[in-house]
Amino acid sequence: MASTLALISPNTFYTIIFIIYSVTVLGIIGVVISENRNPVKSLAWVTVLLLLPVIGIVLYVFFGRSLKSQKMISRRNKRKLRRRDPIKQVDINSLNLTKESRQQIRLAKSLTGSEYIDNNEVKIFIDGKSKFESLITDLENAEKFINLQYYIFENDNIGNKIKDILIAKAQAGVKVRVIYDHVGCFSVKKSFYKSMVNAGVDAQPFMKVTFPQLATHLNWRNHRKIIIIDGKIGYIGGMNIADRYISGGNHKYWRDTHLKIVGRAVVALQYSFAIDWNFMGKPLLDDVMPPYEQVNSESLAGMQLVTSGPMGTWSAISLVMLKAISNAKKCIYIQTPYFLPTESLLKALQAAALSGVDVKIMIPRKSDSLMLSRASFSYFSECIRAGIKFYLYDSGMLHAKTIIIDDEFTSTGSANFDFRSMEHNFEGNVFIYGENINSKMKEIFVNDLEECSRVNNSQWRHRPIIEKFKESLVRLLSPIL
Repeated sequence: MASTLALISPNTFYTIIFIIYSVTVLGIIGVVISENRNPVKSLAWVTVLLLLPVIGIVLYVFFGRSLKSQKMISRRNKRKLRRRDPIKQVDINSLNLTKESRQQIRLAKSLTGSEYIDNNEVKIFIDGKSKFESLITDLENAEKFINLQYYIFENDNIGNKIKDILIAKAQAGVKVRVIYDHVGCFSVKKSFYKSMVNAGVDAQPFMKVTFPQLATHLNWRNHRKIIIIDGKIGYIGGMNIADRYISGGNHKYWRDTHLKIVGRAVVALQYSFAIDWNFMGKPLLDDVMPPYEQVNSESLAGMQLVTSGPMGTWSAISLVMLKAISNAKKCIYIQTPYFLPTESLLKALQAAALSGVDVKIMIPRKSDSLMLSRASFSYFSECIRAGIKFYLYDSGMLHAKTIIIDDEFTSTGSANFDFRSMEHNFEGNVFIYGENINSKMKEIFVNDLEECSRVNNSQWRHRPIIEKFKESLVRLLSPIL
């Protein structure tokens, strides 16, 4: 072999390499075109592949591949899960909701099969201290099973406290399963999770990133934060397990939103967890869900759990949000740590504001990512011209992911208002219908406005040119940030 290569002249060798590279690039371009993506995205990838030798291929392998043709779970296993814990179907037309809300419920059901579930008790947490106090109490009282799923599960004070509880419950005979995102937990030592496994906790990384799976798994993150305890109590929202949600970390305060749910909607959380568990190669869950008990509370609400991810035909959370924004008649209030909307969501917000809807968007003045903050700021001017009002949260890191529309719709969960959450991450949001929760969330939003500064259009236009350039430059990368 070595003697054969020695007979090839340098010019011939480079010509062969050039031909191989050209065929590879043309082949990838053919794949990009055949996938019928958004033309802007397709053109962007074609440009990168042609103008950035080698680097373009590397970027595509890590960030450009699509999983749309793959399934998380087989139809057979999905049917088994649904038969095991069936959720009573409701007559959507009979719901005491607006026509717009009923449309959104039908849409979510068409996209994901998610049923509307009424009469759930909802408790809202807006800080880590109160959320973790409640969660710890519920974990300590678990009797049968705990299914816990977080994007980040840190090896810090609160992380170790919860880890010790999980180990104690597992040793007491409670089934304990943990899903943590491998990319989200890169910085956490393996020994932290190994100590749980050795003590009887079934802790598993989601889409573990190892060679040669590095390129195929790195861009896909399971961003969900879901807990199911004994089938009776569920948690979902924006908080991970980390001290910064209590102490503020590098920020003086960490403002987030998380929900505790008691009611039949916990079955939907269990179904979502079961699919992710099976996707990881684990057997179908055999947890026995308790019979439904009527909840008596002033905080009852109907809801749907909508999950989405890079697999499947539709970007479900994005489409339901798009429908809800388009249906808005009075107000749209959004809290998000990063504002990097897809083109369709951006135009929907602008159209709503131009038609007289009160659109307010709140993001942190200083987020946990300078790059994402700059990319978010690049959207301000064009939105302000349409009548959208922006507020910068000054009291710390705003990590809440909430949308409040008119008088009976609220969305919260793990999905940020950005490209990654809408197209690349595995996310989970609850879409809540009811004036009770809507008014509470609206009150929280109004209170948060007192900690904000409204963006002045004139001052914003006159900020330094170098800042505008940095923001515009980073915005080019927003689809993969």
